Order: sequence, then C-alpha cells, then structure tokens
Amino acid sequence: MDAIAFIRAHTALRPVPHAPAIRLHVADEATELWGRTEEELGEIGLPPPFWAFAWAGGQALAAYVTNHPETVAGARVLDFASGSGLVAIAAAMAGARSVEASDLDPFALAAIGLNAAENGVADRIVAQAADLIGRDEGWDCVLAADIFYERDLAGRVGDWLAGLHARGARVLLGDPGRAYLPKDRLETLATYEVPVTRALEDAEIKRTGVWRFRG
Repeated sequence: MDAIAFIRAHTALRPVPHAPAIRLHVADEATELWGRTEEELGEIGLPPPFWAFAWAGGQALAAYVTNHPETVAGARVLDFASGSGLVAIAAAMAGARSVEASDLDPFALAAIGLNAAENGVADRIVAQAADLIGRDEGWDCVLAADIFYERDLAGRVGDWLAGLHARGARVLLGDPGRAYLPKDRLETLATYEVPVTRALEDAEIKRTGVWRFRG
C-alpha cells in the first residue's frame, strides 16, 4: 500500500491545537482510522497509526520549543519516536540547524515528510527508521514525547536518555504523566493544558509537562 496515498485519504490537514503555527495531517475520527488501519494493514504487520494524532506530550513539547527557541537554535537535534513529526517541525521552525526525526513505522516516516514539507522545513528534517536506543551520535539536543507508556521500553529509553543528558546533551521530554514516566529522575520546566482527542485519551484536556533530567 502507498503510505502517502493512505495518509492523504484518511487524514485532514489541520493546525495543531496547542501549536497552531504548525499544520499536520491528522485523523478526523480516531476510532475509524484505527479500525481501517487494523483491517487494511494488519496482514503486513504495521503498527497502529500513532502518526495520525497530535498527542498531548508532543503538543506540549512543540509549544515549549516554539516559546523557547534558544532550546534548539543552531543545534543538531534528534526527535526520538517522532510520529507525525510535530516536535521535529517545531524544532526546525525554531532555528535548529538540522533535525533527525526517528520512527520505526514506515507510515510515520511518510507522514513526517509530508508534514515537514507542508510547514516549509523539509530541507532541515531527515526522517530515519534506525533503532537509536543506546546510541550516541553527538546530538546537541534530544527531544522525546509520549514514550513512557510501556514498562520495558520506558526503562530502556529512560536509561539511554539519562546517559545522553549526563554527557551534556540537552534532553527534554513531553509527557502528561503516563504510567512509566520516571518522575523521580525528572524536574518540570513547564506545564500546559493541552486539547486532545477524547477517543484516545479519555479526556478533552490533558495537563501535560515538559520535563528534563535532574542534575
């Protein structure tokens, strides 16, 4: 299946509620797209379409980067588990020298490219499918949103990101307090009331933090 054609057919281009300068291809009806994706793509083993929604942590982190461009200005940035590319786009628009947007879902990689082009920053964002956990490629700044939802993954990612922070990278997390967020290792930089999709979050507003590692 053509990923770009699927994205165009099942999403609409809309401004992000908490970062309205950015427009994304997002699903109008969450449950409908998830159902269609399971039916149409399940046989080839593609994951659920996390790329089709502006999740709370991503919106908060994008807003923070937009409001604090010094966070990324002139930096080589990694947006880990980028999904739609929202945070990568915010970083590029805020003046990052370059942005690597990583995701293992090929549909997310297609969405990142489409969304980056729509926002005029395709020349500074490279989408890649590499599994980067445990690697250090010298990024100045690492951004990650909505990644602490599964225990084993959260432990691996948390230790990796803490190590990048310890060697001097600026590591920022966007998260509404998901189950495995390591709050005891973090401090809050900002808190936002973020509009979200009730069908996915069981709420219309999520109180969401932007976090960094202590020390």
